Amino acid sequence: MLIIAISFISTAGLFYTLAVLAEKAQNTLKRWHVAAFWAGLVFDSIGTAAMREIAGRFQADFHGLTGLLAILLMFTHTIWATWVLQSDNNYLKANFHKFSIFVWLIWLIPMVSGLLFSTAKF
Repeated sequence: MLIIAISFISTAGLFYTLAVLAEKAQNTLKRWHVAAFWAGLVFDSIGTAAMREIAGRFQADFHGLTGLLAILLMFTHTIWATWVLQSDNNYLKANFHKFSIFVWLIWLIPMVSGLLFSTAKF
């Protein structure tokens, strides 16, 4: 189960990082970025659910709380990205990357803390 959870969260990181960095480099929000945000959110949600199953419950520690914040921000970010793309507002599409980078940096906190805390136990 742990390998499955790690695989899903790692895949989420791949999709999310690729989309955020590409959006910044391309200076506009594109349809494939939004699709990658959705994929990242889905993979992260499945991986997080698997990790919670392994733990037996939600743990209100640093990793758990930052993870909850990150997934809520990812959800908000993905919904907003979908709306921005549908609005076809060039200003919003050109500036959306600022929020994307912020959410991605917040997402990295539980990702890195999970790696650090898990390796510290071994």
